[in-house]
Parts: sequence; C-alpha cells; structure tokens
Amino acid sequence: MPRRSILLFAGACIAIATALATVTVIVVTGRERAEAVAEGTATGQPSVGGPFQLVNKEGQAVDQSLLNGKWSLVFFGFTYCPDFCPTTLTALEATRERLGDAADDLQIVFVSIDPERDTPQALKDYLSSDGFPPGVIGLTGSEEQVAAAARAYRAFYEKVGEGEDYTMNHSLTVYLMGPDGRFRSAIAHDLGPERSAELVRRVMARG
Repeated sequence: MPRRSILLFAGACIAIATALATVTVIVVTGRERAEAVAEGTATGQPSVGGPFQLVNKEGQAVDQSLLNGKWSLVFFGFTYCPDFCPTTLTALEATRERLGDAADDLQIVFVSIDPERDTPQALKDYLSSDGFPPGVIGLTGSEEQVAAAARAYRAFYEKVGEGEDYTMNHSLTVYLMGPDGRFRSAIAHDLGPERSAELVRRVMARG
C-alpha cells in the first residue's frame, strides 16, 4: 500500500477511535448523572424551582414564599392517581418519621397537575383521608398557574383520555427545597424511606 494511503488509513482509524471514546464518555457520564439524580446525590444545581402563583386547599392564594423558613419536599401528582401518588405521600411521611426532631423543619407540598378536578375542596378532602400524612400542604390553581409551576420545577405531565375517566401521566421526582426556597436535591420516588431520610439528613447538614 502506498505510504500516503497508509497514512490516510491510520489517520482515519485514529479519528474513529477518538470519536468512539468521546461517545463512550458521554454515554457513561450521562448514565452516571442519571443514576446520581435517581439516588438524589447529584451535586449540580440545575434550574429547578422559582416563582409560582397557586391556591392552597383552603382556597387562599399562595406563592413560592410558603417554602421560606422550612425544608420542603415538593411532589407533583393528582387526587385521582390510583397508585404512585398515595404511595409516594405515604413514603414521604415514613421518611419524615425517620428524621426524628429534624422533621420539625420539614414540610410536604403536594401540587396537583389536574386542576380540572382537583379543586381546593377536593384536595382538602383527599389529604384529610385516613392513611395520609397530616399537615401536607395541598396546592392547585388554574390550568395556566399549574402549567407555570410545573415548568419551573421541570415536572412533566399530560392528560390521557377524554371524558370523566381520563387520567394523568406525570413525572415522579420529589424535589427537596431548602429554607431559602431553592432547589437542593432530587429524590427518586422509589428510593425508600430509609435512604431518603439519609439523603435529606446529609443535605440538611450542608445547609
């Protein structure tokens, strides 16, 4: 093979190897990042949270200031949810119980992504049902207000189906917010109370 052809072939091989190595790094880094977020241990501070205008279960207008002064576990769901929402709320209460005295500074905020059905009264009735943790802050609002809050938290949701039997698909991440109202960490909904409590305790210690 002529020298020029050999050099061109070698150069092409090096370029391909470099590209494959780069792709591998991107894939592995992306996977590790996703796993870190699932574990709630990601160290970055993505743009999550921010101003919102909603209504609480008493029908009173509220905004992001209700997060000030306390640690908050913010979760987006809906009252007609058959499994994930009640399971997550129960798990968050179990997490709070494992925190002991530190739980005094921790509140649970449940934001409905189904304003069509989840009126303030519907939220109040739902969250006061037996088996749900006491003191959960339930929030709803107009479709526009809910959509804006979800965008701020990068929470996905969509309506599925028509008529009275429609349901809602939605993301399941729990957002741990600091006393300053700013995002601290994501908590996977299936992390479990013990590991979630360990995570919350570590983040609280960092402030």
